[in-house]
Formats: sequence, C-alpha cells, structure tokens
Amino acid sequence: MSVQKSDYEASLAEYSHHQSAIALLQQYRLYWEMIPSLRRPHESVIAIPLPIVRLRPTETTPTQTTCVPCDIAVLMCDPEWKIKTGAEILIFIHRPHEDFSDLLGRWRKTQVLLDGDYEWLMPERHQHIFSEGANSVYPLFVIFSETSERIQRGLVGAELPFIMQKLEWVDEDENRHEERLEVKE
Repeated sequence: MSVQKSDYEASLAEYSHHQSAIALLQQYRLYWEMIPSLRRPHESVIAIPLPIVRLRPTETTPTQTTCVPCDIAVLMCDPEWKIKTGAEILIFIHRPHEDFSDLLGRWRKTQVLLDGDYEWLMPERHQHIFSEGANSVYPLFVIFSETSERIQRGLVGAELPFIMQKLEWVDEDENRHEERLEVKE
C-alpha cells in the first residue's frame, strides 16, 4: 500500500496552521525547544505552506523569486522584537509515489537553494517581520505508516529526523461522500 494523495493533502493542510506545526515539533524535542515563547505561540511560530524565497543578487545572477522544494517552512520569531530568529525548520511530507531519492533530493535542493542570501516572502499577516535568511536550516520529514521501509531505513541511515504520522483527522469530503452513501442505502 502506498501513500495516498489525500493523506499528503490532509497533512499539508493541517500543518499549515501554526498550532498544528507546534504540535508536530513537540514530537521532536530538539526542534520544539527552539520555539522562542510557548506562552505566545501565535507570535512565535509562523508556518508557511509551499514557501517562496527571494534570492539576493550576486555578481553573476539577478534577484530571483523561487519556490522552496519543501512543504512547509516553520519560522521562529521573537514575539517582543517582531523579528525572525536564526532557526528555520523545513518540513518535508512524504508525497504519493515519492521514493527515497526523490524525498532526499528535495532536501538537498533546498540546502543548495538556501546556501546564499535570501528572504522569505511572508504571509500578509506577517509581512512586517524582518525575514532574512537563517543561521541554521533544519529538516523534519513526515512519513506515514504506508511509507515504504526503504524510505524509513534511508532517513535513519542519512541521520535525518522524521516523524511517523498517525492520521487522526477525518477528510470532510470523504465523510460527506460516506453520508451520501448511507442516505442512498
């Protein structure tokens, strides 16, 4: 059995909210401890789904805006100063039909992309926050029970942190479909 698109989409939608992103980080203590203030999480954590960065110009390249090949960027912010802190956690959710080299390749492409100077294109609510690149970029992989053993072994071998997702939320569209089926019977 392989990962279903609905599992991926449900995870992406869920972790796009800062509270769910915090709950995910809580499962990996080292990252959870990076959150500046748990008393004010709505001001301390910004979750950006399918993030975009603006790469600063170099001597050979102009300014570029590009998508980062991760699924969600979790940026830490100082709630008092309203500035982004040095740590950025990038979440990679296992996608349907994605093998280990594809999943790892997205992380490697992200490392190369964010190697120079960049700034995040922030959601409108957070555009006032200073959003230049980080001191440290950390990956977190989200896999499912349907994810192949090969990918799990690969992440362990590459010493990359991952969390086995337990799908607890219910897809509303599927629920409505089931309700319609029950009514017809």
